[in-house]
Amino acid sequence: MAEHSSHNYCPDPYRYSRRVTREIHVGHLGVGGDNPIRVQSMLTSDTRDTDSCVKEALGLAEAGCEIVRVTAQTRKYAANLEHIRNGLRRAGCDVPLVADIHFKPDAAMEAARWVDKVRVNPGNYADKKKFAVLEYSDAEYAAELDRIREQFSPLVELCQKNGVAMRIGTNHGSLSDRIMNRYGDTPLGMVESALEFARIARDQGYHEFVFSMKASNPKVMIEAYRLLVAKLVEEGADWNYPLHLGVTEAGDGEDGRIKSAIGIGSLLADGIGDTVRVSLTEDAVYEIPVAQALVAPYNAGIIPGDFPEGLPPLSYDPFDYVRRKSEKIEVADLTMGADRTIRVLTSQDKWDKVVHKIDKMGDFKPEAAIEMLGVYEVDPRDMAAISQINALSEAVPVTVSDALDLPLIPAFRLLAARLDARHSLILKDTLHPSEDSSRDFVETLLRAASNIGSLLCDGIGDAILIQGEEAPGQSLRLSYNVLQAAGARIFKTDYVACPSCGRTLFNLQTTTQKIRAATGHLKGVRIAVMGCIVNGPGEMADADFGYVGGAPGKINLYVGKEAVKFNIPEDEAVARLVDLIKEHERWVEAPEPVEATGV
Repeated sequence: MAEHSSHNYCPDPYRYSRRVTREIHVGHLGVGGDNPIRVQSMLTSDTRDTDSCVKEALGLAEAGCEIVRVTAQTRKYAANLEHIRNGLRRAGCDVPLVADIHFKPDAAMEAARWVDKVRVNPGNYADKKKFAVLEYSDAEYAAELDRIREQFSPLVELCQKNGVAMRIGTNHGSLSDRIMNRYGDTPLGMVESALEFARIARDQGYHEFVFSMKASNPKVMIEAYRLLVAKLVEEGADWNYPLHLGVTEAGDGEDGRIKSAIGIGSLLADGIGDTVRVSLTEDAVYEIPVAQALVAPYNAGIIPGDFPEGLPPLSYDPFDYVRRKSEKIEVADLTMGADRTIRVLTSQDKWDKVVHKIDKMGDFKPEAAIEMLGVYEVDPRDMAAISQINALSEAVPVTVSDALDLPLIPAFRLLAARLDARHSLILKDTLHPSEDSSRDFVETLLRAASNIGSLLCDGIGDAILIQGEEAPGQSLRLSYNVLQAAGARIFKTDYVACPSCGRTLFNLQTTTQKIRAATGHLKGVRIAVMGCIVNGPGEMADADFGYVGGAPGKINLYVGKEAVKFNIPEDEAVARLVDLIKEHERWVEAPEPVEATGV
C-alpha cells in the first residue's frame, strides 16, 4: 500500500458515509456540511452577450441547475457579469453566479465585484506555463511562490470583503512549469498546486473555498481527488473543505456520460464530493439530468450494506493504478486473466438471441455467455465458500452472487480482498438483472459506468457482464463503451472533447461530429478537440493528435503536446487533421459498414 491508508481518503471502503466538510456559501446556497450535493453547469454563450447569457442561465435554473458558471477571460468580459447578474435578478432568478478565471488576475478582480464565487486555476493564474524544461532550486521555487502570493492575495482580500466564495480548481492539463518540474504530470502535482494557493488564502484567514482536481482521464481524476482528501486529513481537521467534482473534456453522447459517471460516480460512492458538474460537448441544459441522476441516490440517503466487522484492507493501492494479478485461465474457448484483454460476457438468453449474427456485429460482439464458463458465484461475506475456492488447485472465474442486498462496489472490493489474486473476477453492473424493456437506458448506463468503471479504475476485473439492460445489442455496446472510457480496452477512436463555453473559438458540437465522422474508425487513436488553449496542451498529453481553436475561424493542429500546424482555416482543418494522421502513419481506410446491432 502507499504511504496513505485507504482510511485517509475514505472512512470505510465497505460502508458508505459522506465525507464531513465545513459549509461554505455561494450566494444564498450552502455547499458542503449537511447540504445536499449541488448540481452546476456552465454557460456556452459569449459572456459579452448579456441577453443570451441571461436566457441560457434561466433555462439552466429551470432545469434544476443550482449554480451557474460563466467564463471571464479578460477584464472586459468580466465587467459584463454585472449586467448578466442584474438581468437574472430582474427575472426573479437568484441562482448563484461563478466567474471562471484562468490567465488574468485583473479579470478575477473585476469579476469578484459582481459574482458569488470565483474559480481560479492555480496552473495558469499568474503562473508560468511555457512547457520549458527547467530545474528549480529551493530558492527559485520559493521566489515563484512569493510572486504568486503577491498576485493572488489581493483577490483573496477582495473575496473576503465582498463575501465571495472561491474554487481553487486544478486541471491535470494545465499544471505550471514549477509544479511540472518538481512533481511531474501527476496527481501529487495537481494536489500540491492547489494546496499552495489554499495556504495563501488561509494565511489571510479566508476559508470560503472549495477544491477541484479535474482531468480528462478518469483514473487520474479519481487518484487526484483521493490523494487530495488524504492530504487534507494529514493537514488537520480544519482543512475539511468541500470538493467540486468533474471530468474535463468528457465528450458527448453516451461516451461523455459514461466517462463522467466513471470519475464522478466512483468518488461519490466513497462519500467524496459536495458539488458536481458533468462536462458534455452538448448544450449545457443536457448536463443537468445526468448530474442529478448521479447525485440522487446519495442525496436520498444511502443505507450502508450489511457487512460484518473486521473486514480486510483493500487488495489494491487506491492512489496508484495497477491491474490485479490474476492467472491466465482458459474456459469454453475463452482466455482471460493475467494481462489478457478484459472480456465482454453476456447471458445465455442474450447470446441465443444474437448468435445467428455474431459475425456481423462488428465491434460489439459478445465473447461468451457467462453460463458457458463454470463461474463460481459467491457471497463475499461467506468466508467458508471463499476458502473452498482458494483451496482449488487451479485458477477459476469468480463473481458476486445475484440478488444479494449489498452495494455493488464494496461487494466486489471485499471479494477481491478475500479471494486469492490468481482467480479471475467477473464484474457486474448490478446484482439484480433487468427484464424491463421500458427501463430508462440513461439510468442503466450511469449505474453501469459508475459501478464497473470504478472497479476497473482500481485494477479489479478480468471480464464484465451488463445485466441492467434487457436488449442484447444495447447491453453489449454499453459494455465496450465502459471499457473504453475506463481505459481498460481501447476498441475505437478515443476522443477528448471539451464542453463549449464563452471562450470557444468554433462550434464544438458540429466540429466534434465532423471529426468523429472522418476518424471514428481509427482504433486506438486518441484525438483531442479543444475550443481554446486553456486546457489544451496539457489535457492533450495523452492524445495522439489535437484540434485546437487558435483564433476566431483558425485552428492549430497538435501532435501530442506540440503544435505543428498553425492558423488553418476552419473549413480546411478536418481534412488537414486527416492528412496529419496519415503523415504519422496512423491512418487506415474505413471498413465497410456492418449491420446495426440494437437488438
